[in-house]
Amino acid sequence: MTQRQRPTALRDRARYLFDRTLARSTGALLGWLALCCLAVVVPVSALLVWTDPAAPRSLSGRLTAVWRTSAETLRLGGVTGAPLRMLLSVLLGLITLLCVSTLVGLITTGLGDRLTELRRGRSTVLERGHAVVLGWSEQVFTVVGELVAARAEDGGGVVAVLADRDTAEMQSALTPAPGTAPGVRLVCRTGSLTDPAALALVTPGAAASVLVLPAEGADADLEVVRTLLALRAALGARTGPPVVAAVRDERHLPAARLAAGPLGTVLETEVTTARLLVQAARRPGLAAALRDLLDFAGAEFHVVDPPDHLVGRDFGGIALCFEASCVVGFLTADGRALLAPAPGTVLMAGDRLVVVARNAVAAASAVAVDCRRAVDPTAMAAGGPEAREPSRMLVLGWNRRAPLLVDLLRRTVGPGSRLDVVAGPDGVRGMESGEGRERLAVVFRPGDPVREEALRGLDVFGYDCVLVLAPDPGAGAERPDDRTLLTLLVLRSLEEEAGRALPVVAELCEHRSRALAPLGPASDAVVRGELTALLMAQIAHGPELAAVFEELFAARGGALALRPAGQYVTPGREASFATVVAAALERGGCAIGYRAHGAGPSGGLRLCPRKGERRVWGAGDEILVLTAAPGGSGDAHVPDGGRDRVPRMRLSHEGGDSPSGLSLG
Repeated sequence: MTQRQRPTALRDRARYLFDRTLARSTGALLGWLALCCLAVVVPVSALLVWTDPAAPRSLSGRLTAVWRTSAETLRLGGVTGAPLRMLLSVLLGLITLLCVSTLVGLITTGLGDRLTELRRGRSTVLERGHAVVLGWSEQVFTVVGELVAARAEDGGGVVAVLADRDTAEMQSALTPAPGTAPGVRLVCRTGSLTDPAALALVTPGAAASVLVLPAEGADADLEVVRTLLALRAALGARTGPPVVAAVRDERHLPAARLAAGPLGTVLETEVTTARLLVQAARRPGLAAALRDLLDFAGAEFHVVDPPDHLVGRDFGGIALCFEASCVVGFLTADGRALLAPAPGTVLMAGDRLVVVARNAVAAASAVAVDCRRAVDPTAMAAGGPEAREPSRMLVLGWNRRAPLLVDLLRRTVGPGSRLDVVAGPDGVRGMESGEGRERLAVVFRPGDPVREEALRGLDVFGYDCVLVLAPDPGAGAERPDDRTLLTLLVLRSLEEEAGRALPVVAELCEHRSRALAPLGPASDAVVRGELTALLMAQIAHGPELAAVFEELFAARGGALALRPAGQYVTPGREASFATVVAAALERGGCAIGYRAHGAGPSGGLRLCPRKGERRVWGAGDEILVLTAAPGGSGDAHVPDGGRDRVPRMRLSHEGGDSPSGLSLG
C-alpha cells in the first residue's frame, strides 16, 4: 500500500519561496528589503498618528501625518503638498541614502581589507634588534622556543617568523612553544622566502640576527640557498646582521656558505644528528647533557671579557678563579677558540674567556677568587687514560643518516667491536665504502624491527646499546615516528619481562613524539635536527659562540664526555668540586658538572656547581668533561706549539678547507 506523502507546512513553503526569490538577483533583494521596511514602518506610523490626541481630525490630515512620520523614519524628507513635490522629496531622500550607504560600504570594505591584510601577515614589522626566523620545519618549534627564552632572559624583545604559511596557523602553532614568556612578542608574517620584497616585511636589515631553517622536500637545500640569495638582494649593499642557516646535505655546504657571506654560519643537520646518536650510544646521558648545555633554561656557554689582573696568567690558574662559573678555554684576539688548552697556556691581551655559567649576567659579573685552597690533592685519583674497549651494538632500522653513523662508529669504537643491523631487505643502502673495517664488523640481519618475533630472536640484552633509527620522511604512508614508537613498545615489553634495563637510544622526527615514547630507565631519545636548532639559536643570540661550537663539534676538535668519577677522585672520599676540576686539568680536560649515580640518562645532571661544594663521590658517579682536541688545542700560546686547523662552519678563504670536513656533535 502506497504511503501518502505528508503535506508541506505553510512555514516551509513560505521560507522556500522567500529563499528562491532572494536567489534571483540583487534587485529582488532590494525589493524585499523595501517591502519589509514599508510593512513595518507604515503600520507603526499609522498607529502613532491615530493614538496621538493632537493628530488632525480629518482623514486626509491623518494620512498626511502618516506619510510625514514614515518619510522621516526612512529619511525621505517628509515634504507634503503636490504629488510631484512629494515624489521629488522621495527621490532626493533615496539619493542621499544611496550616497551615505556607499560611503559606509567603502569605509567598511577598506577596514575589512586592512584587517584581512593584517591577518594574512602582509604588514611590515617596524622593529630594531629583533630576531628573524625564515622558513618552517620541525626545527621551528625548538628555535622559536629558545629565542623567546633568551629574549625573556634579556628583559624582552621581538621574534619575527616569515614562512609561506597562513599567519593564523603559525601564530597558533608557535604560541604554546616551549619557553614562551611575558615581555616577548611573537610576530608572524606570510610570504615567499625567495622573494626579496616578502623578506622586507620582517625588516632583516634592522634585525640582530637572521636564522634560515632547513626546508623539507627533495630540493630543501636548494631552497635554503635561494633564500640566502634573496636575503642578500633584500639587504643590498648593507652589511646586514649575522646569518645562521642549516642544510641537510653536505654537498650543498659550499654554495650555502658563499650565499650566506662572511658573517654567515652554516650547519649541516644530517652529520649533526648522526654524531649525536653515536655520542648518546657510547656515552649514555650525553644527549641530555648537550641539551642542558645548549638550551637557555640552565647553564650554557658564554664569552666574557676577563678582569685585567688575569691577563698574563696561565689557564691552570684561571680555571680555579671563579666560584660559580667554569672556565673552559680562551677566544683569541683573532677569533680562534682554544677549548681545554694546556694548563700552561697564557691568556694574552685581547683574548676573552669561554665560560659555562647560569646566565650572561652571572658570567659577565663573576668576581675572580682563588679557589685553590678548596683543592684536596690527597683525594685525587691516580687513574690513567681510559682504554677503548670493544663494543657490541644493535641498530634497528635504516635511513639516510645510517651510513654516516656507521662511519663515525668505525672511527671511535675500540678494536674488535661489532655492529648488528636489523632492517628490511631493501632498507640498507650507502655502505659500499668506509674506513675502520678492522675495528668494527658490521653484520646485516634482514627483518622488521616492528615485529616482536624479529627482536625475540636476538639477544638484545647482550648488546651495550640499541639504536632505533627513524625512517626517512616520506618513506611510508604513516608518520615517521609511528614505526619508532612501535619498536620502542616491543623493546619496553622485553625489558619488563626480563626485569632488566636495556640501554636504548631512539631517533625521533617530531619533538611532540618525545612525550609519547615508551622509554625505559636506561633509555634516551634524540630528536632529529634538535641539536642543530639549539646551535642555531645559541649562535644567533651570541655570534661569537660560532667559533666555540666550531671547535667543540668539529671532527678533530674538543669533545664532551661523561667519565667515571673514579678517574678523578678516590671513590668513597669527600672532596670539593674544585678537587675534581684540578684533577681534570691534570688530565687535559675541564670538568663542568657531574651526574650522581642512579639519576638515569635523561636527568640528574648538575652543571656549574660551586667550587667549594663538597660531597662524597661514589664509583657510579660521572663527571661531565670537556676534552681538548687531539694534539692539544692550547698550543697557540705555548712556544714552538703548532695547532691543527679544524673544519669551519663559516666561509673561509684559506686554502685546504674542505666542506666535507664539517661534522657537528
